[in-house]
Amino acid sequence: MTGRIAQVLLYVFVGLIFLWLVAPTLVIIPMSFNENKSLAFPPVGFSMKWYANLIQSDDWMRATRQSVQIAASVALLSTVTGTLAALGLVRLNQRIAGWLRAFLLAPLIVPVVVIAIGIYAVFLDLGLVGSYTGFILAHTMLAVPFVVVTVSASLEMFDARLLTAAQSLGANPVRAFQTVTLPLIAPGVLSGALFAFVTSFDELVISLFLNSPYVKPLAVQIYSSITRDSDPTVAAAGTLIFVATTAAVALAMLIGRLSKDKRP
Repeated sequence: MTGRIAQVLLYVFVGLIFLWLVAPTLVIIPMSFNENKSLAFPPVGFSMKWYANLIQSDDWMRATRQSVQIAASVALLSTVTGTLAALGLVRLNQRIAGWLRAFLLAPLIVPVVVIAIGIYAVFLDLGLVGSYTGFILAHTMLAVPFVVVTVSASLEMFDARLLTAAQSLGANPVRAFQTVTLPLIAPGVLSGALFAFVTSFDELVISLFLNSPYVKPLAVQIYSSITRDSDPTVAAAGTLIFVATTAAVALAMLIGRLSKDKRP
């Protein structure tokens, strides 16, 4: 009985922490339906006009398209790079692999503003500031660690004897990877791709350093709008981003959970 009470108290405590962390984000949802042109809470009345304004605005739609294009490119590039890095780490000496893993995961630890300053200084000399290429390369730096983590977790459960068996039956390394390794680590690869997409789509600090009048991602558009004319269109855009990113992260976690449950 004592154990059951302790478990209930733990669930309540975790629920309160979750609510404390998420509550500020959830506030934007009712604000997006405000009838008045203000970011007031609680909202006055109910209206969908700010969602209509979001869809009909050329600036907002252009920013959304640019964010999706950049995030999709980042997801593809970082998934390939992170997967190859994770495969290389499992084949290296444990000590060397530890140092390299720490180097690859550094963007998760170093403050983003420090990374942004360094990227801006380098990209300015290379002429990449304000370009799609610059955004993709910069966001990929932040997204690769997530792919490395998820793919490495999948590789820890991978039985290397299956790869040896495939090669002993005549499969070359590329064929063995396509038919044995990739299908088994696919959940980790897909989860990493989803996390990479979300990371790029939500990134603001680096985007502020790299944005231009021609390339302005949705996060920068929201920041510019909130500092210029705080109308509930910002809340509508934030609500849609919150729903989309939450769904992507939940899907990535579900894929990881299902793949773990299927393992013997």
